[in-house]
This record gives sequence, structure tokens and C-alpha cells, in this order.
Amino acid sequence: MGDDLRIPGGIGQNVRAPGQSLYAPVSTAFELPFPAAGCTLTTMRKRILSVALGISSLAAAMLAAEVPVSAPSRGASAAGHDDYPFFPFCIDWHDAKKRTFEQQAEMLKELGYPGVGHIWLDKVEERIKTLDAAGLRLFQITMVVDVAPGKTPYDAKRFKEVCALIKGRQVQFCLLLNGVKSSDPTNDPHAVGILREMSDQARDSGAQLLLYPHQNSWVERIEDAVRVADEVNRPNVAVMFNLCHWLRVDKSRDYRPLLKQAMPRLWAVSINGADNFDEKPGWEHYIQPLDKGSFDVGKLLKTLKELGYKGPVGLQCYGIGGDAREHLARSMAAWQKLSVNLKD
Repeated sequence: MGDDLRIPGGIGQNVRAPGQSLYAPVSTAFELPFPAAGCTLTTMRKRILSVALGISSLAAAMLAAEVPVSAPSRGASAAGHDDYPFFPFCIDWHDAKKRTFEQQAEMLKELGYPGVGHIWLDKVEERIKTLDAAGLRLFQITMVVDVAPGKTPYDAKRFKEVCALIKGRQVQFCLLLNGVKSSDPTNDPHAVGILREMSDQARDSGAQLLLYPHQNSWVERIEDAVRVADEVNRPNVAVMFNLCHWLRVDKSRDYRPLLKQAMPRLWAVSINGADNFDEKPGWEHYIQPLDKGSFDVGKLLKTLKELGYKGPVGLQCYGIGGDAREHLARSMAAWQKLSVNLKD
């Protein structure tokens, strides 16, 4: 990042470099009127008073026009503050327009999203470049880790390269942990060793590792994620709650005790429109635009607020067809209404 300063947890906008003044030096705008030959003391006093009044007026105007550097984007400010930045992920595969990363960034900026989540470790350079050009933030990178004994768990060389690329950007790696039977605790010691190694590799970048519960993965439930994260016991390892996968694997529909248990390490959540129950396979009813479905997303957000959650809120878009701009615009409009549940 060089001298480019970024606000931790903010939307990735640039702020002043170290030592750079908020205002142009007054001496560049006005020169003190030392008296010329023959100038009287009264004349000199009048000139000094005139300049002083000019400086005062200029400073007042600049203060009035000054915009705080932490001013959030529309997407981040829907709840009235930066505590819940709202961004989409999985927007690439099913967009009928097949937009490039540059086109995606332009679209997201126009719709009011502060950034996006990226899938897999390839093309991260291009993603960062296009987001930076649009003044947007890379929030997350999703990757797969194979925790089966005897398998190469991940591409360590590429992971190291990506960690260097995202250094200082407060990016979260969302880890899909696969390779063994879902929720099997006998694999904990082996997986914990892998995750501690990844934690060490990611430490200098400032990145966080989030255990991502996913149907049919080893970490399939939020309870699995919390158990393993506790065993890893590293300050940069935490968990994520994903609404669609929770709906698929947990039929109780009682999320409050699970979220309460996860809270010390709950550093991200994902939401989307969804129906309460769907016995059929696939995601048609469990992943919809945010303005669709019978599940009460507002109540979920209110519960998160009551439990003290503050952090990013991802919008799951996997499998939603058609023009991505259309469903992303609808979801942003829905977020503006639903996020009232996160207000103080």
C-alpha cells in the first residue's frame, strides 16, 4: 500500500498522507503586509486587520466544506454508521451480462456497495486493481482447505503471495474446510495444525481467517466452526455465520443461542432472502435477493445487534441468475429498510 492510508474496518478510501496538511498553508494564500517606504502605522494596521479578516473567512469556509475522512458510502451507512459494511459475494458465475472485474466495480459503486468478496486465490491482483480504481474495498477472499490426513491442504506458495498482496487491507479469508466427514471431531488435531500454520502465514498481512460453515464440508455447522476456532486459539482466527447453510443443515430455526455462543469469535455474517423451509435440494429457495422469501431477515439482524455483533454483513448471491445489476439493486433497496434493525 505504500503511503496510502486506509481506515481500519472502513471502506478503503484514501486519507491524507503522513504530514500532509488538511488545508493549504495560509502563507501561500496571503503575504503579511510589511510597510513600504512612507507607509504610516495606521495604514499598516488597517492592512493587517484586512488580511486577518480574510484568513478567518477562508478558514470558516474550508471548515464548512470539509467532509470527514471516515464518511461511509451509502451501503456502509444504511444502519447509520460503519459498524455493518454491506457487500455482495459470489456475483461472478451467474451474471447474465458476464461482467469483467472492472465492470463489476463500476456497477457496485453506482449501486452504493462499499466493496465485494472474491472467490478463490486466482486473479486477486486484477480484483484489487479494479476495486482500487473505483475507490472500493476487498472485504473477503474465499478459499478451500483440504483437512484430510495425507492430503496437500492448500497452495501454500499462492497463499503467501496473496497475503503479501492484501497486506494492510483488513481482508478476511473465508475457509471452506473439506476432505473428511462433516462435523467429525476426531479430525480436530490434524486440522488445528493446518489452521495454526495458516494463521502464522497470514499474521504479518493483518488478515483474518474465518471458518466458514458450508453444507457437506467438514465444518458444516456454526457449532463446528466455534469448536475448532477455540482449539486453534489464535487472535486472527474466528468464525462466520452463513444464513443459507444454517437453514439447510439446522431445522430448529433457533439461531439465537448459536450466535450467542459464537459471539466472541463471530467476525462476519452472510445474509440473503430465503424461505423458512425447503425440503428440495438446491438453493432456489434458500438463496434469493434480499427482498424475497418468507424468512425474517430483519429479526436476525435485530438479534445480532442485541448480542453485540459489529462487523461486515455479506450478501450471498450464489445461483441467482439474470442481470446481476437488477438483483443487486433490489437487495440494496431492501438493506436500506432492513438495516433499521441495527440502529441504536
